[in-house]
Amino acid sequence: MPQIGNSWDNYIQDEFKKEYYIKLRAFLKEEYKTKTIYPSMYDIFNAIKLTDYDNTKVVILGQDPYIRENEAHGLSFSVKCKKIPPSLINIFKELNSDLGTEIPATGCLENWAKQGVLLLNTVLTVRAGQSNSHSNKGWEIFTDRIISIIDEKTSPVVFMLWGRNAQVKASLVKNPGHLVLKAAHPSPLAGGAFFGSKHFSKANAFLKERGLSEIDWAKLN
Repeated sequence: MPQIGNSWDNYIQDEFKKEYYIKLRAFLKEEYKTKTIYPSMYDIFNAIKLTDYDNTKVVILGQDPYIRENEAHGLSFSVKCKKIPPSLINIFKELNSDLGTEIPATGCLENWAKQGVLLLNTVLTVRAGQSNSHSNKGWEIFTDRIISIIDEKTSPVVFMLWGRNAQVKASLVKNPGHLVLKAAHPSPLAGGAFFGSKHFSKANAFLKERGLSEIDWAKLN
C-alpha cells in the first residue's frame, strides 16, 4: 500500500484496501507497463504528500493531469517545465488583476502546496495525449473521499472549484464552516469567463477573518 508520509496516512490507508482501489491499481500497473502515462508513478500522490491534511487551508480542484511530456507532476494546474500552459497563464493573469502580483516566470506551484493549498485533480493519472483517458477507473471515488475527509475538518477551508467538473463536487462540502468559491474554468476555451472571480483575495480574506495565516500567492520560487 502507498505510504504518503504525513497525517494523510491516518485517514486514507483503508481506501487502498477497498475493491475499487485494488482494481484501479491493477489497471494502472498494466497502463504504466504498456503505455506512456503522466505523471510519473512516483509523482501520483504529490498533492497529498506536499500538503498535509492538518495543514490544508485551500483546495484547488482540477480535472486530470496535463497530457504532454515534462508537464504533469502530481499537482493540479502546476507544471515542472518552463513553458507555462494556457490555463495556468490565465490563472496568473487573474492573480495579477486580483492582487497586483507579477506574472511568474515559473509554472511550478509547489510553494502554494507547502503553504497549505491542496492542488488536487479529480483523476490522478492520464495517458499521453488523451485527456480523460483514466476517468471512471476509480480515481473519482478516491478523490471524492479526500474531499469528504477535508470537509470533516473543524478548521476553515476554502474550496476553489473552477469549471463544471469541479463545481459538481460542491455537494461533497457540507460543513458550513468552509467557503466554496465557484468560477468558470481558466482554460482559454471558457472565453475569459474566469477573469474577475477574485478567488485569491476572497480566500485570504476568509482565512484572515478566522485567524489563519493567509496564502502568499506570489511566492513560487
